[in-house]
Amino acid sequence: MSQRYGVAALYRASASVRPPMPRVGLPCLLAASCSDLSVPRGTRPLHSQPPKRSSAGQGEASNPAMAFPCLDALETRSATLEARSLSSGPEPAYTVGATEVFHCVDPILLDWGGVLPEFDIAYETWGRMNADKSNVILLHTGLSASSHAHSTESNPQPGWWEKFIGPGGCLDTDKYFVICTNVIGGCFGSTGPSSVDPADGQRYATRFPILTMEDMVRAQFKLLEHLGVEKLYASVGSSMGGMQSLAAGVLFPSKVGRIVSISGCARSHPYSIAMRHTQRQVLMMDPNWNRGFYYGKVPPHAGMKLAREIATVTYRSGPEWEQRFGRRRADPSKPPALCPDFLIETYLDHAGEKFCLTYDPNSLLYVSKAMDLFDLGRVNQEGAARRRAEREELIQSGSQSRLNNVSCSLTLPDLPYAEQTDTESQMDESILSLPADSRPPEDLIAGLAPLRDIPTLVMGVASDILFPAWQQREVANALRLAGNRNVGHVELNEEQSMFGHDTFLLDLKNVGGNVKNFLG
Repeated sequence: MSQRYGVAALYRASASVRPPMPRVGLPCLLAASCSDLSVPRGTRPLHSQPPKRSSAGQGEASNPAMAFPCLDALETRSATLEARSLSSGPEPAYTVGATEVFHCVDPILLDWGGVLPEFDIAYETWGRMNADKSNVILLHTGLSASSHAHSTESNPQPGWWEKFIGPGGCLDTDKYFVICTNVIGGCFGSTGPSSVDPADGQRYATRFPILTMEDMVRAQFKLLEHLGVEKLYASVGSSMGGMQSLAAGVLFPSKVGRIVSISGCARSHPYSIAMRHTQRQVLMMDPNWNRGFYYGKVPPHAGMKLAREIATVTYRSGPEWEQRFGRRRADPSKPPALCPDFLIETYLDHAGEKFCLTYDPNSLLYVSKAMDLFDLGRVNQEGAARRRAEREELIQSGSQSRLNNVSCSLTLPDLPYAEQTDTESQMDESILSLPADSRPPEDLIAGLAPLRDIPTLVMGVASDILFPAWQQREVANALRLAGNRNVGHVELNEEQSMFGHDTFLLDLKNVGGNVKNFLG
């Protein structure tokens, strides 16, 4: 019996006696006051009311109370969601149309110790697979995208890369068979926190295990194995997809013919981690989040809206907004307000409104955390391999008491972070003074060594603040230093694109043209 099927059989044999998967620990919430969380719904408004006038002979207030239509809208949405049928629950359906679904019955072991006993991968395809299945392109998505990259007969709605896919297009469907999946951890048909745990018939919620980009890629390659695809013509992705595209080559170098990584990185850096942390915090502080157990109740739509607004700030660029909005207000004839007032504010408000009920909040938490954990350096890869080997050994030995003892043991520090003294910070300052295209860390060069024989295109955009162009230069330099002699590096300057990180969604000429030329 092979090790793979041995693990599967052993896991299934023990599934009936294993305890439920533990919840993810959330020590950060223990530090916050939760005295108001037990107040019955309907007795506490979302925003404070203006103070009442004293009856001790005082006159009218000096100024009228300000109106807050933005908060009124949030309260109205909560009331509407709460009034929905209890039989269906207020949680929206996140699916965006018909997909194909691959159901994998083999358990998948995850990098941080978790296990999915079985899982689904939702996917869509375009073009026709040739006889020897050598023309397959795997397209990886960004954080919140579904498998619907292009319209299909069963789902004619335009996809998120509609103009880039099709006959004669960037991903030419006359030549290639294109596959796009919803990642595990997502909410568009693949197994994620909103899915049912087969062990107890309840939704995973925050009992869902922590994921990595590599876990997502391994699940995708299970689909490719199911389809009989032995080697990809190319692995293509942008943003989070650019990270996965590189990971696919590192994990399966003999199964990837070419790599395209657009506006991605080979390891997450502090700024992007900080921005995603902030989004998660505002979401988790929404009382409706309920530590992830909101299914069948009012979802944390206010936190989701704010999280999306923060994200949108990082997706576009200052120069574009200066041109598009300037300092213009939505209605200059009216006095200023604390609710959205400037055009840029109304734009962000609209972005949050569109998103807050179209993506599962728990998926946002898990998938964004996977992005934070991303690091293709050799030390991180070796650590993950060691943890996975230990987990497989536990499964094979039948150590049931330890199989599900994978919980968060983090504690918050007793003292807040203190700024370093001038002497202590000298080393950091010397590091910061290095040019952006300086030699990448040796650990990263070693980690990207499996890609030495895979032609790779790395693209970046100067106006991108979320994945700055120096991060793509780091990838290209690390690949060359690892021995790859076929690395293409394209950096669009601000004259070519001022759309920031979202350039990969908008610039058909520069992004699409370079990808098409590289794929041949």
